[in-house]
Amino acid sequence: MELQGRLRQNEGVHSSELHHPADHDSAPDAAHSAADHRHPWSRYVALGDSFTEGIGDPDESRPGYHRGWADRMAEELAAGTADFAYANLAVRGKLIAQIRDDQIAPALDLAPDLITLCAGGNDVIRPGGDPDETARTLDTMVQLLATTGATLLLFTGPDVRETPVVGSVRGKVAIYNENVRTVAARHDAVVADMWALRSLTRPEMWDEDRLHFSPLGHHTIAAMALDTLNVEHDLEPLEPRPTPERSWREARADDAVWARHHLFPWVLRRLRGRSSGDGVTAKRPTYEPLFGGAMPPGGSAAQGD
Repeated sequence: MELQGRLRQNEGVHSSELHHPADHDSAPDAAHSAADHRHPWSRYVALGDSFTEGIGDPDESRPGYHRGWADRMAEELAAGTADFAYANLAVRGKLIAQIRDDQIAPALDLAPDLITLCAGGNDVIRPGGDPDETARTLDTMVQLLATTGATLLLFTGPDVRETPVVGSVRGKVAIYNENVRTVAARHDAVVADMWALRSLTRPEMWDEDRLHFSPLGHHTIAAMALDTLNVEHDLEPLEPRPTPERSWREARADDAVWARHHLFPWVLRRLRGRSSGDGVTAKRPTYEPLFGGAMPPGGSAAQGD
């Protein structure tokens, strides 16, 4: 089914629920039917890097496991949907060619009806990263994924203007975002626009490493993605705490700590050709019901790009 058809189907369900309630005698059955048809999807596969693996949003109940926006979105999609299954193939630190080589074929084998893909960010922020060349690889990936007939949800990158170091590549991110929109239009995909989500510019939305989103950031992105898919959900906007005022000296001291613990290790990995995802496997390589047994960790508890 083509994307627009899926969205019209989804929209139609919401309209009938809101404007054509069943009579009292059939209310229980109608309520059950409405819950089972909040959306048309039952097999969701997420592809990508640390953003989709959920780095920055650790689950304290499962050491080494990161929840992230994709898990949060899947939880909402699973609510009231019988036999909903979710796989997450994303691995931290992966470049777009690695995501293409390692994740596309397994995703096709899973025959999903909903796919999310966010890839290319690690390529674009690297010195010499080419947003046009990266987009050509993305186009090939989306073309392959479109053969499944699944709904495809792509992501733009966030506005990194206020982010130290990464903010210097803001122009390249903007170019890549335009390329993402072009790819989406070519293959009838939907775009979840993080650049337009202005709340992501707030420091509370970012992890202490300033490279990944915080739990609040992941929560906010999950809600935006569901809104993009026209899915009703229970993720309420969360108001971040006010940022405490700091003196210039305090701010520079924090910057020094951040550089020592996060920036320098990141730079050294780049120079050595290493990745934080080396030796890490996907946290949900096959379909599993979202609720039930504990999900396996995706590798080391250490966060990475």
